Amino acid sequence: MSLTWDDFKKVDVRVGKVVDVLDFPEARNPSYRLTIDFGPLGVKLSSAAIRPWYAKAELVGRHVLAVVNFPPKQIANFVSEVLVLGAVQPDKEVVLLRPDREAALGARVA
Repeated sequence: MSLTWDDFKKVDVRVGKVVDVLDFPEARNPSYRLTIDFGPLGVKLSSAAIRPWYAKAELVGRHVLAVVNFPPKQIANFVSEVLVLGAVQPDKEVVLLRPDREAALGARVA
């Protein structure tokens, strides 16, 4: 399946900064509840199944890329508002995507 340029432009990927990380034991996969600041877009919540590969302390303050225009998704007892992006490795490890240098919070990925 191929995408058109107009299809790609519908996906709103933005830069955010993780400001809080909580354990999410109710999730099916080992996950965290992330609170992410997107600057002018506000603060959003996300569930991220990355607990085996990231410690909470290394996530706080980290810039991430996330899709911000999906509808909210109920995951166990939590509503995830954005999808944090990661590269899934052959062994199923998830490597979070981020800008290669600090970028403005809320900046759109093009």
